[in-house]
This record gives sequence, C-alpha cells and structure tokens, in this order.
Amino acid sequence: MNLPTSNTGADAVDVAIAQGIDLDGTPIDPAKLDLYNKVMGLEAKRQRSGVTNTMRSRIVRIGAKHIPKDELNQMLIDAGFVPLKDKEMAFYYK
Repeated sequence: MNLPTSNTGADAVDVAIAQGIDLDGTPIDPAKLDLYNKVMGLEAKRQRSGVTNTMRSRIVRIGAKHIPKDELNQMLIDAGFVPLKDKEMAFYYK
C-alpha cells in the first residue's frame, strides 16, 4: 500500500483520494469514493462565473479557519474584494 507522501498542503487530500488511501494509510471505502467522484464530476461540468469570485470564495472558506473575522474582513477590503457578507459571518464564525 502506498501512503500519501504528505498530509499537509492543499493537494494532500486530492492525492490521497486519487490513491484511494486516507492520510493515515487506511483504504477509503469504495462507496464513498464512488459518491465523491460522482459529485466532483458534476461540479467539473458546472459553468464558472469568474476566477475572482472563486478566489474570494476560497479565501473566505479557508481563511475563516485560520484568521479572526475582523482581520479577514479587513484583508478582503484591503485587497479590493467584497467584505464578508452577513451570511458568511454567521456560517463561518458561529
């Protein structure tokens, strides 16, 4: 069994999924892999609205895990993005 080479970084999970092996070395259940691949296949076909919107969404989704709300909000504003929306604050900063 080939363990993923790293469990850090943005690609670690994608590499593990492609190998069908969790980061701890255990096999991923085939039913879970099948469902994941079906949903990701649908997502791959979805029309995109623009790179800037996707960048902002990723910044908010991931940044909320690491950066306090007020700081992330100011960072968005400073970079020229739309500030955090009420629904984003409610969802990510419960």
